[in-house]
Amino acid sequence: MPNRSSPTVRRRRLAGELRSLRKESGKTREQVAAFVGCSPVTITRIESAQTAPRLADTARMLELYGVTGARREVLMTLCGQARRRGWWHQYSGAIPEWFEVYVGLEEEVSEIRTYQPELVHGLLQTDGYMRAVMLADVNVPSDDELDRRVAVRMKRQERLTGDDAPKVGVVLNEAVLRREVGGRATMREQLRYLAEISRLNKVLLQVLTYAAGAHPGMDGPFEILSFPEAADPDVVYVQYRRGSIYMEQQPDVGAYAELFDHLRARALGPDESRALIARVADGMT
Repeated sequence: MPNRSSPTVRRRRLAGELRSLRKESGKTREQVAAFVGCSPVTITRIESAQTAPRLADTARMLELYGVTGARREVLMTLCGQARRRGWWHQYSGAIPEWFEVYVGLEEEVSEIRTYQPELVHGLLQTDGYMRAVMLADVNVPSDDELDRRVAVRMKRQERLTGDDAPKVGVVLNEAVLRREVGGRATMREQLRYLAEISRLNKVLLQVLTYAAGAHPGMDGPFEILSFPEAADPDVVYVQYRRGSIYMEQQPDVGAYAELFDHLRARALGPDESRALIARVADGMT
């Protein structure tokens, strides 16, 4: 199995380690900043994984925390990995900076659980569908920018058919199937693709029908990302118009995991969902 190493995931892990070490040492951010030779804001950004620390700064922090030997070497290596550039950086400008974090997490994820009430998840979109969604935005992208955005999304989709493909559990609201994005021909192609990809062993696609009535997911879409290493805890991702929120505290993650289980229980089973998708697709002729 290929060994993926996302700098975003490594940065997140390093941030957690450095934050824990500082708290164990009883030092304040101000004290650490004074020892390292930077501002307290820099320490805050490092510990919240907003930025990867310089190797020299990491070495100084570990010196202050009294970390030596093998553990120091592991953390210094982690710092070097966190400072690398991921493949998505070559598309800088095609995706917002706040979404680059998500792409970096997705690169190493082992499981995705998501509820989508309005549109097909990006990993499952066809070329025509994703272009129609992007062109429907308030700020219509230029042809070149549109192509770059599509290229990023298509690159992300390669993970679904790779040897290390993550498990993907998707609950789609029935409205996603009924909304004709890009016209009937485009939508028919998208639906038939959903029916096809839902047959992959690691993709579990279910439809929450209108008949389900009111349900606990009516607040909106969300995703739960899980990782292969225990050192990288699950994270909940919620996107809004101009940014996103990442929740890592166990009470939050647990609440969304319970919510997803409820939605999955109320949705049609995989076979029934596939049959419904096929029927809707056949109706778009």
